Amino acid sequence: MRDQRNYATTLRVLIADDNGDTREMYALYLNMVGYSVDTAEDGHEAILKARALRPDLVVMDLQMPALDGWGAIRELQTRADTATIPVIILTGHDFKAYLKPAALAVGAVSYLMKPCFPEEFQREVNARLTARRNRAASAV
Repeated sequence: MRDQRNYATTLRVLIADDNGDTREMYALYLNMVGYSVDTAEDGHEAILKARALRPDLVVMDLQMPALDGWGAIRELQTRADTATIPVIILTGHDFKAYLKPAALAVGAVSYLMKPCFPEEFQREVNARLTARRNRAASAV
């Protein structure tokens, strides 16, 4: 746990979800294990915060008001300043057969289904951040 804390303290995660309880639960859990966490209530706010904060990872709900997660991910992927930020979809939609190819097609690196235990959520966040770090190290 201590090694994870040291690694995570320099990493920032943005969680975009219109459900306040969901945002709070996952943010508190990631904070507890040492990540810096910011939150957004919809896709527009997620894009603004991603551009301003440059998080290491974005966790995106799909069904949100104003701009949904699909649109927000597409927007993040088209901007030079956010295109390399990995996105994990976290959704309550139960369409597993469709979700994986659709998530990858829109630019997400993976997806999780709600409800998702915090430990499983953390494992996926860790895995995606480790993969990003390894890609960056091999590019040097």
